[in-house]
Amino acid sequence: MTHNILLVAMREFRQITGMRSFWLTLLILPLALAVGPIASRLTQSEKTQRVMLIDADGRAAAAIRARLDTDYQRRVLTALSRYAQRYGLDRADPGALWAQHDRLFGDADVATFAKAGGLPAALAAMRPATTSETPKFDAPEADFVVLPTPPAIARAAPGALDAQLKPLLRPGEFGDKTAKPLDYAVYVPRGFGVQTADVRLWSSEQPGANFVQPLQTVLTQDLRTAYLESTGLARDQARTATSLVPAIAVSTPAPGGGRERMLVRSVVPLLSAYILLMSLLLSGNWILQGLVEERSNKLIETVLACISPDELLYGKLAGTVAVGLTMVLVWGLCATGAAVATQGAVGAFLHVALAPLASPWIILVMLYFFLAGYLMVSMILLAIGAMSDSMRDAQSYLTPVLLVIAMPFTVVAQGVLSNSGATAIKVLTWIPIYTPFTMLARLGSGVSTMEIVGSGVLLAVFIGIEFVLLARVFRASLLNAGQKPNLAALARLMQRTPA
Repeated sequence: MTHNILLVAMREFRQITGMRSFWLTLLILPLALAVGPIASRLTQSEKTQRVMLIDADGRAAAAIRARLDTDYQRRVLTALSRYAQRYGLDRADPGALWAQHDRLFGDADVATFAKAGGLPAALAAMRPATTSETPKFDAPEADFVVLPTPPAIARAAPGALDAQLKPLLRPGEFGDKTAKPLDYAVYVPRGFGVQTADVRLWSSEQPGANFVQPLQTVLTQDLRTAYLESTGLARDQARTATSLVPAIAVSTPAPGGGRERMLVRSVVPLLSAYILLMSLLLSGNWILQGLVEERSNKLIETVLACISPDELLYGKLAGTVAVGLTMVLVWGLCATGAAVATQGAVGAFLHVALAPLASPWIILVMLYFFLAGYLMVSMILLAIGAMSDSMRDAQSYLTPVLLVIAMPFTVVAQGVLSNSGATAIKVLTWIPIYTPFTMLARLGSGVSTMEIVGSGVLLAVFIGIEFVLLARVFRASLLNAGQKPNLAALARLMQRTPA
C-alpha cells in the first residue's frame, strides 16, 4: 500500500511541476519582491512643493522662509536622532543634540544645530562610531523650495496678481505642458501688522496644513508683536513674548522597539499565512485539472484497477502537499538569501523580521499549521475534483469554497497590523477552517501556549473528521460520471460507510 501511495504521489508531483504555470508561479513572488522597491522609486512623485513669496516690505517673506527652513531642519535633526539611536552612534558625541532622544527639538535647538554645522557636521561626528554594516543616513526630502519672485510680479499691483499668477499655477491650461506648476503663492501687503490688510494665498490644489500652519504662525507672530509694540512694549520684548514655547520631554520606544518592532516581527508570520493562502489558490486549479482529466478520459478506471481509492486519495494528497512545500521552500530560501546578502537598512529590517524563526518552537508551530492548512484545503479540493466531470463543474464548486476561505484574511491582516480587532481574530482562531491562517498571522504579535495547543488540537480533530467524511465522498464519486450531487446527496455520501 505504501508503495502505491508513493507512486501516485510522485506522479502527481511530476505532473504539476512539469507545468509551465508552476514555474512561472514559483518565480513571480521573488521577482515581485525584487522589482517592488525599484518600481516604487521610479513611480514616486516629487514631494517638494514650489513656493513664491510676494512681499512689498520684504520682512514677512524673510520670516516665512526662515520658518520653513527651521521646520525642515527640525525634521532632519529628529530623523538624525532616531538614526543615531537605532545604530548606536550616540557614543561618538554623547553631548550632541542628535544624541538626545527624550525631547521635542525647539527653535533654539534647531538654531544651535545649524550653527554647529548642521547635517554635514553631525554625520562627520558620527563617522568614528559607524561600521561597515551601518546604512547611509537618508535625509528627509524638503517639503518646500522658495522660488525667486519675478520682477514683473514683484512690481505688479495687488489687483493684477491673479492674471500674473494663473500661468504659473496652471501652466498646462496656458499651453506649457512641460513646466512644473507653482504650488503656492503668498502676497503680504505693504505695512502688514501696522495697517489692516488681507494676506492672499494662491494654491494649485487644496492648501495643505503643512504649509498653512507655518504661514499662520509667522503672520500671527507679526500681528501680536505689532500689537504689543502699540501698547508701549519694546520690539525685542514683544518678539520674545510672542516666541515663548514650553519645553516638552518625550518618552518613546527606541527605533525597532515597541509597536514598531512588533509590526516588523509580524511580517514573516503574516507573510506565511499569505503564502499558504496564495499557494492554495494557485495550486487549486492544478489539483482539480489532473483529477478531472483522469475522470473525463476514463483513465481513473484503469488506475482503480491497480490501486484502491484510498491509495489514490492519499497519494494525491501527498503529491499536492509536496508541491506546496516545494513552493514555500523556494520562497523561504529566497527570503533567507536576501536577509544574509543584504546589508544596511534593508538587511537590518530583514534580520528583525526573521527573528521569530530563531525559536525552534515557533518554527515547529508554523510548520504544523501550514501543513495542517494545506491538508485541510487540499482534501476539499480533491473531493470537488472527484465530483466534477469538467473544469467548468469544478470551478462552480471551487469559487465559493475559496471565497469562504479567503474572505476573513483581510480582517486578520488588518487586525494584526493595527493591533485592533482582537476579539474577531480570537474568534477566527477557534474556527477550524480559519485556524491555520489566523494562527500563522498572529505568531509575530504573541500568542499564548494554551491558544496554540488548544487550537492545534481542535484543528487536528476537525481534519480527522473531514478526512473520514470527504474520503467517503471521494470514493463514491470517482466513477459516478454525469451525476452532480446536491447537498442532500452529498450528505448521504458522507454517511455511507465504505464497502
